[in-house]
Formats: sequence, structure tokens, C-alpha cells
Amino acid sequence: MTPFDWTIVGAYLLGMILLSVFLGKDQTSKDDYYVGGRSLSWWAIGISTMATQTSAISFISKPAFVALKPGGGLTWLQFELALPLAVIVLMAVMVPFFRRLELVSVYEYLEMRFNAATRYLVSAVFLVSRGLAAGVIIYTTAIMMSVSLETPLWLMIILIGVVTIIYDTIGGMKAVVYSDVIQMVMLLGGIALCIALAIEEVGSVWKIFEILPAERLRAIDPGTGLGDGSTTPFWGVLIGGFFLYISYYGTDQSQVQRGLSTDTIESTKKSLFFNGLARFPLTALYMLLGIAVFAVYQQSPDLQALVTVDNPDYLVPHYIIAHVPTGLKAVLIAAILAAAMSSVDSTLNSLSAVTMQDFVPDALSSGERSLFIGKVVTVIWGVLITAFAFLAPLIQGTIIEVVNKIGSAFYGPIAAAFLVGILSKRANATGIFWGISVGVAVNVSLWLAGLWLGHEIIYWMWWNMLGTVLTAGITLLMSYTAPAPSPEQLSAYTLSLADIRQSEKGWGKYYL
Repeated sequence: MTPFDWTIVGAYLLGMILLSVFLGKDQTSKDDYYVGGRSLSWWAIGISTMATQTSAISFISKPAFVALKPGGGLTWLQFELALPLAVIVLMAVMVPFFRRLELVSVYEYLEMRFNAATRYLVSAVFLVSRGLAAGVIIYTTAIMMSVSLETPLWLMIILIGVVTIIYDTIGGMKAVVYSDVIQMVMLLGGIALCIALAIEEVGSVWKIFEILPAERLRAIDPGTGLGDGSTTPFWGVLIGGFFLYISYYGTDQSQVQRGLSTDTIESTKKSLFFNGLARFPLTALYMLLGIAVFAVYQQSPDLQALVTVDNPDYLVPHYIIAHVPTGLKAVLIAAILAAAMSSVDSTLNSLSAVTMQDFVPDALSSGERSLFIGKVVTVIWGVLITAFAFLAPLIQGTIIEVVNKIGSAFYGPIAAAFLVGILSKRANATGIFWGISVGVAVNVSLWLAGLWLGHEIIYWMWWNMLGTVLTAGITLLMSYTAPAPSPEQLSAYTLSLADIRQSEKGWGKYYL
């Protein structure tokens, strides 16, 4: 890295901080800080959500999956097939419904519909699982930065954590969203630059496809993932992914919070629809990056000596340091930072929002002091997730799979809690307690059994469907052992089929 390169990277980091100062100067309340005063446009929310998905983990692990991971290849594209189907449910039943209730924490709904214990339980699960996942994201980016810049890993972890804490704390949700828009542009440019340089080095677009082994060009794995040893089974990915996306986009605060920040309910729907259409081509771009970098890898003994199937996530970092010309490295380093920050900033803001709304006493979380205390809570969470990043090396496996597995043990039961609450007038607090308890216990048991046996009993994405169906079934069954909910718990907090038809008028033609 030359002084000019460092100037580019430094200018980017400074620019993010100055942007947050500008966007945060008019904040006067907790709503301004956490949901942008509910004034943000659909396109900004849509791009911001995409930027979160376009993380540094994606920059590393998706190309690594295509190029080197055993059992990998273009089958990762299967993961995107379920999202458009899930978006229909999200638009019709969930996120616009929460926007109408003007929530700050999506878990507030669980107390409105069931009781405080359910709210606090699910909120706590979110805080722990999402906090750990954010630490993994910081660690992943720090790997790339430490390899590319030849600096200590611990120093890069602290740098990424501190810069993100500063601009997120100052700017709040508006800084998160509009910085994500900028970071998305930078990241797409970085991916395109890597692909173009790799193609130029290999010779042609056609040649990079010729070099990739034929089995890695196969996009569909016809397996089920039910004991057949398949690593990316089509049916497991499609069905399990449907339930995963419903939970992730519909009940995970880091995603739902954006939908709560729009200027209108229709804007919330438009932002979801945008993501349903745009994620597949974005993932395809990552696949192309993996194909292009693998072609360079096959022609580079130096890369082959540094990166093997045992450490596939190092492929892209070592490619950048060894094959990207001086001057352009800074652009890619800035793009990597953009990828990390676009994921961590939204998570950090959502962790703070849930803590403030669900766990801080009303005397402190309301009124004029709430804005200051909210920023203090953001700093505390920023320090915690940076500390979590130092634990990430203890996790084995391809990093992006680990992050998804952390969520999949809990996503299904949590999705069921919301869906049953919205769609059933008989479900009550007793039922949901037993439903979540059994659903999580079964998923965690499958996870632990797989670790003990040394292989998965069923493919991990099935946990999402199993957890959802099992939790919903147990909830409805056990609800009949206790009195029905009061009218106050039902009137504003459930949806009938007629309500859904009315709210989705005009959208049906787009779903088809």
C-alpha cells in the first residue's frame, strides 16, 4: 500500500464519519435515532437492505464456496430461489403490519399479542445471536484487511469496530441507511473491478468458465438433505430457505427496523419487493467473482501454495494482495470496508434499539434523555461485538454457513411466534411458551447431535421449517389448555383473510 492508497482509504473512513455528523445534526428523539423519524424513502431502504446482504462475509465466502469449498460451486444460487416466495408473505402479512403499529422494536408486538415474558425471551435470543454474528462479520473483514495490508489481525478488528461505532453512534438510522447506499455503490464497483482484472489476466470470459471444473458449474443439487449427505440440497434450500427468509426479513430487528423507518406503508412494501427481485442477480455477481478468481488461482502456483481447500476463505484476500495493481488495491480495500460496515452498522443500531425499547426502564428510555442514553447503549454494544470478533477464530467451517447456522436454530420458532400471533385468534401466552420451548429444544438437539456424530442428521436449513411448523403446532395445541386471549389482545394485533386481501389490493399482479 502506497501513501496514495492510504489517503484513499482514510478519505473514505473520514467521509463516513462526516456524513453521519451531517445526517445526525437534527436528531431530537429516540424515533429520529432508531427509525429515522419514519421519513425514509423506499429506494434508500431497499438499497440499504441489499447492502447489508452484500457483506464482507459474502465478499469472502461466496466466491470461496464457488471456487474451493468441498461440495461447492454454483449451487449457492439455489439459496436465492425461495426469497421471492417469502417476500409475498412478508408483504402481505408481516412487515407492513408492524409498520402500521409504529413499533420501534419488532418484539414489542409479542407483548401486545401475548405477554412480556415472550417479548423478553425473543429479544434476548436476538441480542445474543445477532451480537455474535456481528462479531463474525468484523472478524471476517479483519482477515481480509490484515492479509491485504500485512497488519496484525487484532489491530484491524479494533479499527473496523471503532470507526463503525463512531459513525453509527453519531448518525443513527439515517446514517445507517444513506451510508449503506454509498457503500453499496462502492462494493459493486469493487466486485466488478476484481472480475474485470481476473478476466484480463486469464484472457477471456469464456476461458474462466472453461477452467472451472464441470461439477462446480452445476447449479442444482437434486438432493433432499434428509440424511443423503448432500451439502446444498435443492429441496432443503428451497423449503428451508422459504422459512428462513420469512423469519430473517420479517422478525429479525436488523432487517425489520428499516421497514419501520419508511415514510409510508406502501414504501415498506416497495422496499421488500425490490429485494425480492434484486438479490438473485447480486448473488450471481458473487458467483462470477468466484469463477474468475478461481481461474487465476489455477494459473498461479503462489496462490495455490497459500490457499487450499482447508482455508478457502483466504482466496479473495490473497488474490487482491498478489494480483491487483498498486493504486487499485485501495479501491478494493475501501470496498471491503464498505461491505463490513454496511452489515455491522445496521446490526449495531438494531441491538441498541432492542435494548433501549425492551430492556431499559421507561424512565430512561423516554423523554429528552432517551437520545443520549440510546447513543451510550450503541457504544456499549459496539464494544461488545468488537470483543466478540476476537472469539470468531474458535468457530470452524466456512464463515457464512456458521453465521446462518447461528440463526437457523432460532429463526423457525421465532417466525412461528409472530405468524401464529398475527393469523390465529386462539393462540395465547401459554401456547407460545410451550411452542417456542419445544421448537428451539428440537433444533438445538439436532445441532448438538450433529456435532457429536461428526455429520448433520438433516441439512441445517431444514431446521427453519421444522422449528416453524413444530412451534406453530405445539402453540395451537397447548393454547387450548388455557383461556382464549382477551378482545384487547386481538382487535389491533391480528389479521383476517379479508384484511390481507384488502391490504394487498393492486399487488397481486406483481406477485405473479
